[in-house]
Amino acid sequence: MVGIVLDAEHAYKYLFLIPLFPGLGALVNGLFLNRLPRPLVTFIAVGSIGFSFAVALVLFGILKATHEPITSVLYNWIASDTLKVNAAFLMDGLSGVMALVVTGVGWLIHVYSIGYMGHDKSYPRYFTYLNLFAFAMLLLVLGDSLPLMFVGWEGVGLCSYLLIGFWFTDDAKASAGKKAFIVNRIGDMGFVIAMLLLFWQLGALDFAGLAERAGQLAPPLTTAICLLLFLGATGKSAQLPLYVWLPDAMAGPTPVSALIHAATMVTAGVYMIARLNFLFVFAPTAMMVVAIVGALTAIFAATIGFFQYDIKKVLAYSTVSQLGFMFLGVGVGAFAAAIFHLMTHAFFKACLFLGSGSVIHGMHGEQDIRKMGGLAKFMPITSRTFLVSCIAIAGFPPLAAFFSKDEILYYAFAQHYGSPAWLGALLWATAALAAGGTAFYMFRLYYMTFSGECRAPEEIKKKGVHESPATMTAPLVVLAVLAIVGGWVGMPHIFHVPNLFHDNLHEVLASAEVVKESYHGSAGLEWALMGVSTAIALAGWLIARALYKDGRSPQPEKLKARFAGVHNVIHNKYYVDEGYYYAFIRPVVELGNFLWGFVDTYLVDGVLVRVSAWVVRSSGMGVRLLQTGNVQTYLMVFLAGTAAVLIYLWQGSAM
Repeated sequence: MVGIVLDAEHAYKYLFLIPLFPGLGALVNGLFLNRLPRPLVTFIAVGSIGFSFAVALVLFGILKATHEPITSVLYNWIASDTLKVNAAFLMDGLSGVMALVVTGVGWLIHVYSIGYMGHDKSYPRYFTYLNLFAFAMLLLVLGDSLPLMFVGWEGVGLCSYLLIGFWFTDDAKASAGKKAFIVNRIGDMGFVIAMLLLFWQLGALDFAGLAERAGQLAPPLTTAICLLLFLGATGKSAQLPLYVWLPDAMAGPTPVSALIHAATMVTAGVYMIARLNFLFVFAPTAMMVVAIVGALTAIFAATIGFFQYDIKKVLAYSTVSQLGFMFLGVGVGAFAAAIFHLMTHAFFKACLFLGSGSVIHGMHGEQDIRKMGGLAKFMPITSRTFLVSCIAIAGFPPLAAFFSKDEILYYAFAQHYGSPAWLGALLWATAALAAGGTAFYMFRLYYMTFSGECRAPEEIKKKGVHESPATMTAPLVVLAVLAIVGGWVGMPHIFHVPNLFHDNLHEVLASAEVVKESYHGSAGLEWALMGVSTAIALAGWLIARALYKDGRSPQPEKLKARFAGVHNVIHNKYYVDEGYYYAFIRPVVELGNFLWGFVDTYLVDGVLVRVSAWVVRSSGMGVRLLQTGNVQTYLMVFLAGTAAVLIYLWQGSAM
C-alpha cells in the first residue's frame, strides 16, 4: 500500500483512508462486540489506528516534497441553489500535523490500553469507542468545510460522553459523562449560530470560499461571528467559563483521559481558530478577548492545581492551564506557536496521563497522592518517564515546552494586534506566573508520588506495588523521548537554525501575516524574556522541592493551617461548580419539578384529562338514552329521519 501511496500524483485517492481505518475498526468491533476473541478485537482496534498513522505519515511526506495541499473530494454532499458543500478532505501543513498527532499519539494510547484494560469485561466496547473517537477527530481535522468539521466536532462530543461514562453503572461516572455532553452543547450553540451567519453573509462554508470572501464581512459582524466561534471553542477546549466538564472527565478510564487531553477533543477549539485565522485577523477585538480569556484560564487553573490530591485531577487542571497558553497564542496572532505548543503538549501530557495510569495500576486503583510516595523504587520506568514529562511541561530547556511555551510568551509581550502595549505586558506576566505555577504543582505531584517513603495503606502493600507490563511502559518511553526532542523542530530563529515547524505552516497561515505589522520585538528581548520565564519556572521547582521532596517536611501542613481559608477556597476550585449549581442547575431542576408537579400533574392530568373524560362520559350518557333496545322505536326513528330528509330534498327542488 505504501508503494502505491508514494505516487504523489494520485496521493489524493488515499487521503480518505486516514479516517476510514479507525471508522471501520469501530464498526466491526461494535457490530460483533463480545462475539470476537480478544486478540482479534485488539488487532482490529490497534491495527486500524496504526494503518491510519502509516497513511498519514506517507501523505505528509508527499505534502512536504510537493509543497502542494492534498485534497480529496468524495461526493457532492449538500447541493442547493444557494449552498454547495462537498464531502471532501484536505491535508495541508496544519491538518497534516493534527492528523499525525491524532493517529500517532492515539496509536500509542491504543497499545497502552491493551494492558490497562486487559481485565475489563467491556474490553470490546472500550476499543469500539476508542476507534470511534479517533475517527471523529480525524473528520474534524481533515474536513474541508465547516459542516464536515462540525460532524467531527459533534462526534468527539458524543464519544467523550460514551468514554467518560464508560463505567455507567457507577452513578458518579455516568453523571460526569452527562456533564461533559451538556456543557459542550452550550459552546456548540455558538458554533452553529456562527456557521449560519457565515452562510447568510458569504454564501459559502468551505474553507477556501470563506477565505476568499472573509474581507466582505462588516467589522462588527466579523467580531460577533468570531466571538461565537470562540464560545464553541471554550466548550470543547475547556476554557473559562465552560471548563468545568474537563476535571470531571477523569471518571473515565485513564487512557481515555490521555486521549481526550492530548490527542483529541480539547485541542479541537485551538485547531478551529487556527484554521479560521483568515477570519479572526479581521476581528482584532475578538482576538484580544481570546488572548485575555486564555491568560486568565492559564493562571486560574494553575492555582487550582496547587492543592489537588487526586493524581489525575492535578493533570486535568494542568491541561486546562496549558490550553489557556494555546488560546493566548492564537489570541495574540501567534497561530503557529499555538499549534506548536498543541503538538508538544500532546507528547508530554499523554506521557503524564499514561504514567498516572501506570501508577494507579501498580497501586491497585489508588489515586490519592497522599497515600503514595517512594514509588520510584517500585516503578523505575514509570517514574523516569514521568520526571522527563514534568521537566518538559515546566518549560526547562532543551525539552519540548521550553520552545513552544516561551514563543507564546514572547509574542504575547511583543505583538500588540488590536490591543495596547500595556495589555501585552500584563498578558505576559499572567502567563509567566502560570508557567511558574505549573512547575510548582507538577514537581509537587512528582515528589509526593515517587519520592520519600511509601505511604501506601497496608492492604496495598500486602498486594505489592509493581511496575506495569511492557504494553504500558513502552508507549511511556516513546512519549518521553518525544517530550525531549519534540520541540527541536520549532526552535526560534535566534538559535540560527531552520524553524521547520513554522515553515510547514507558512502557507496555511499566510493571511495572518498582517498581524506581524504590530510586532515590536527583537532578538535581545526574546533572550531576556526566555531567561526570565525560565527563572520563574526554576523558582517553582525549587519551592516544590523544598516542601515535598522527602515527604517529611512539616512546612506544607503549617502553611495549610496558616492560610486555611485560602487553601479551602482553592482546594474546592473556587466553588465554581457550587456557584453553577445554585445559579443554573438548581433553578432549572426546580422549574422542572414545578412543571411536572403543577402543569403536568394538576393541569394536564387533573384538569384536561378529567374534563375531557367528563365530556365523553356525559355525551355517552346522553346518547345512551337513545339505545333502548326496542326494535319498534328504532324503526320509527328511522322512518321519521327518512321522511325529514325527503321533505328537505323536495323543498330544495321546489325552490
